[in-house]
Amino acid sequence: MKVITEADVFPDCARGCVATIGKFDGVHLGHQQIVSQLLSKSAQFAVPSVVIVIEPHPEEFFASSPRACPPRLSEAPEKVALLGAMGVDYVYVMRFDAALSQQSPESYIEQRLIAGLNIKSLIVGNDFRFGHKRAGDFALLKRYGERFGFEVVQTESCFYEGVRVSSTYVRDCLLRAEFEKVARLLGRPYSIAGKVVKGRQLGRTLGFPTCNLALNRQNIPLHGVYACKAQIVTVSGERIDARGAANIGYRPSVDKSDSVDRMTNEAWLEVHLLDFDKDIYEAQMTVVFCHFIRAEQKFESLQALTQQIERDVQQVRAYFPD
Repeated sequence: MKVITEADVFPDCARGCVATIGKFDGVHLGHQQIVSQLLSKSAQFAVPSVVIVIEPHPEEFFASSPRACPPRLSEAPEKVALLGAMGVDYVYVMRFDAALSQQSPESYIEQRLIAGLNIKSLIVGNDFRFGHKRAGDFALLKRYGERFGFEVVQTESCFYEGVRVSSTYVRDCLLRAEFEKVARLLGRPYSIAGKVVKGRQLGRTLGFPTCNLALNRQNIPLHGVYACKAQIVTVSGERIDARGAANIGYRPSVDKSDSVDRMTNEAWLEVHLLDFDKDIYEAQMTVVFCHFIRAEQKFESLQALTQQIERDVQQVRAYFPD
């Protein structure tokens, strides 16, 4: 699988392809069904398959504030890796910026889909909207297809227990901490990955050192404390499996009076690993969320915070009895 990032530099071997377009947030079962359609068309026409992934999400681009957009389920690199693992030939990461937001639907089709990729088949939902002010629709694509000789195929919907699988539905299930259902909707456990970086080291002073992951997203789908599993790859290549208590949110700051009364705008994920004392700064960590412990909260003092962390860790140990 190869990644395309420049709109005006399409490899010749990618042209004459079948394609689909979307945000693919979470790459859930619905997305996987679309990719299955794509791969079938690719085999039928004996041409390459291309998934066009819109990044950043338009809702993020137009958001009035960082948290005014839907929480992300997955970052661009994770999407690319998951799509590549499914057998897609190319992922075109189409940058959503001011220029693209102003591009007319007609220019969008002519420059990117026809001149750029010379598509033979395009698979999209019948509610797909694109171009300036979302003026382009499925009907416009069909008219262009008839004129320029490419087919436009409607995506097949995917249902789980009678509900259409969508990124919104996955987010709703995450908010309810229905992790087993989320795993079925995604085809894998829900996780967040990142590099372990130095934090405030407050946990260490309280007796509960944490691994800190900076989250590269405007809004997060989970808030609170969770029992989790951690998969770690150190800078030397060592692989470590561990369990712990994960605290995810816009972590509180502690002022000089030891009161916790301010929240940061930056999302962080902090994980206290059980019975673990290795230095893993700069390691890559994947945190798999397993069980909800409590909601995010403020504390009047460091003593109150420490007592609550002790209770959190006890609950996590009880969840992982072995």
